Amino acid sequence: MPEPKLNYVLCPDSGAGHRMAYWSWGADDAPHTVVCVHGLSRQGRDFDVLAQTLLERSKGRCRVICPDVVGRGQSDWLADAMGYQVPTYVADMAALLGQLRALSVDWVGTSMGGLIGMGVAAYGPALGVQVNRLVLNDVGPTLQWEAIQRIGQYLGRNMEFANLQQAADAMWAVSTSFGPHTPEQWLALSRPMVKSLGDGSARVRLHYDPAIAEPFRHVTQASAADGEALLWQTYDAIRASTLLLRGADSDLLSPATASAMTQRGPKARLVEFAGVGHAPTLIAPEQVEVVVRFLLQEHGFS
Repeated sequence: MPEPKLNYVLCPDSGAGHRMAYWSWGADDAPHTVVCVHGLSRQGRDFDVLAQTLLERSKGRCRVICPDVVGRGQSDWLADAMGYQVPTYVADMAALLGQLRALSVDWVGTSMGGLIGMGVAAYGPALGVQVNRLVLNDVGPTLQWEAIQRIGQYLGRNMEFANLQQAADAMWAVSTSFGPHTPEQWLALSRPMVKSLGDGSARVRLHYDPAIAEPFRHVTQASAADGEALLWQTYDAIRASTLLLRGADSDLLSPATASAMTQRGPKARLVEFAGVGHAPTLIAPEQVEVVVRFLLQEHGFS
């Protein structure tokens, strides 16, 4: 399969700006654009399998854009750690879509990427950006506090490992909720999650700025509850056709929240995956098929 192209967009901030990296699959002039945005501690290569399938099934009529959200992957790190929050990320995505001249897109967002997608879908029309189809992968306006606490236990550790396999094993220890993966699948997912120390050894470190955890540490149960009303307001403003994916064992997106999302706002269509928690990785064939059908069949692609 072809490899994606690595590109950058300069995004404004209170200083000199920062570069956000993005991986581009397919032809730049393809008529249909799908943007795939990863979760809190992940990066854009998480979507390799989905992107390859979209290209194949659309017969080249689709391009897939997978950003490394700032502070992750190949993107710059922010000077001000408190900038690692959804409003910054939404602004960065607006800059990206402007550079791509992609004013009409579909969106796939896993966890944090889904929250970013909600913001773009709800408020993008004011900036001339239209999200037509939105896939929210195991995330909604109400986030379970216990899951937030669990994520906070490992986020931001400045960890180094003797080699890629040791890093993959350590990441699996905190990621078993992703559901069953073969060793080959997990190693492929893990490879872009680390960077070489550059000392000539096999040693690696995690790909992200440990400071992404700083705003997370300021979240309290009370502030999370206060933010719910705004997130529901955002969700209710979405007009895109919406697919909601949920790991049946998810501790972040509760059954009650998922059910409510099918009844209000865009009235998402809910699909659950058995044996998976937070969050489906969109690698298993049944997961990929659900997303591809939703994104492509409604466009008339085969």
